[in-house]
Amino acid sequence: MIKYKTAGESHGRGFNVIITGVPAGLGLKASDIDSYLARRRAGYGRGLRVKSIEKDKVQIISGIRWGETIGSPVSFFIENKDWKNWGEVMSVDPSAKSAAVFMRRPRPGHADLAGLIKYGRDDIRDVLERASARETVARVAAGSVCLKLLDKLSIRIFSFTEDIAGIRAEAAKLNYAEIASKAAASPLRCIDKKAEKKMLRAIDAAAKKGDTLGGVFSVVVSGLPPGFGSYDEWENRLDGRLAKAVMAIPSVKGVEIGAGFGASSQPGSKVHDVICYGRKDLFYRKSNNAGGIEGGVSNGMPVIVRAALKPIPSLGKPLMSVDLKTKKTVLAPVVRGDVCVVPAAGVIGEAVVAVEIANAVMEKLGGDCMKDVLANYGSYLKRIRPFWTRRPDKE
Repeated sequence: MIKYKTAGESHGRGFNVIITGVPAGLGLKASDIDSYLARRRAGYGRGLRVKSIEKDKVQIISGIRWGETIGSPVSFFIENKDWKNWGEVMSVDPSAKSAAVFMRRPRPGHADLAGLIKYGRDDIRDVLERASARETVARVAAGSVCLKLLDKLSIRIFSFTEDIAGIRAEAAKLNYAEIASKAAASPLRCIDKKAEKKMLRAIDAAAKKGDTLGGVFSVVVSGLPPGFGSYDEWENRLDGRLAKAVMAIPSVKGVEIGAGFGASSQPGSKVHDVICYGRKDLFYRKSNNAGGIEGGVSNGMPVIVRAALKPIPSLGKPLMSVDLKTKKTVLAPVVRGDVCVVPAAGVIGEAVVAVEIANAVMEKLGGDCMKDVLANYGSYLKRIRPFWTRRPDKE
């Protein structure tokens, strides 16, 4: 299996990520990872730190030689450029400890108070440094490796913004290639120009008020054949694994696959995707309410994962809180942050979805090197040819 672990704090030296289970022979350069890190930083509504301070670049520590993985754990380090301003506050030296820099006003919507109680700390910074969404830079680095792996199998993953502050984009009748192209060209990863203009105005208005906005992003997995994932044990169901990974993105409060919650208000005759057969298309569906997964197993249709993002809780005009020492009602602190992170969250979504899809692929195909993975994949595609074949024109 492909697994990864991250370590690091928001204002510490940086973030480490270690990825195991990556087959040998996968072409991978630092610039490949850097391009995904740059996409995470992009998007209208991001804050000062992302725009002008953090220019994330990955340092390859292990697992890659001469531009290829070698079968051992792959590890990266991503430096926090802002560390130079926080060296004393985040020092590991006991002599640097100072109650003068303690944070004692927990912010509504953050892990501040719950984390302080859980770990028995006196300074909220001990909580927020790890709970911060800054940690997702390491997740994107891990996901970029899996995206490269899946690309070798012609499995593509992309995201787009469906909604910001209740302003919904219309997809019309675009195919997936068109959606991906339009999303990449938009500062909000939005495929509807009219909706995009309204979203931009809403973000500007929220910024002036010191407020924040949430929304909905979708992640699409195109080209995944049927048969990945399993119903043998509950934790192996592909939809459950995807939901867990996406739900764990900071500020995500809801995840749905395919028609999701909308299916609950419709009769089964209107929800389930009718199975068709034709000499050209073989087995196919005219709809995809299942979101490409049935019974925890991919069914050959594009996998659609949608996530609802709450407005981020770091407000320019903060809400009320309580001082932990005096117990008096106070304003929560103003912490530098973003106004809207929906487009960036979509990129993070791509990364975590890629890890789970790559996991399902490696579980089924096996192989310690890319030659074996590709050979096994070719054999599997040949076996299921009477049931499914990749149809780019349909996606």
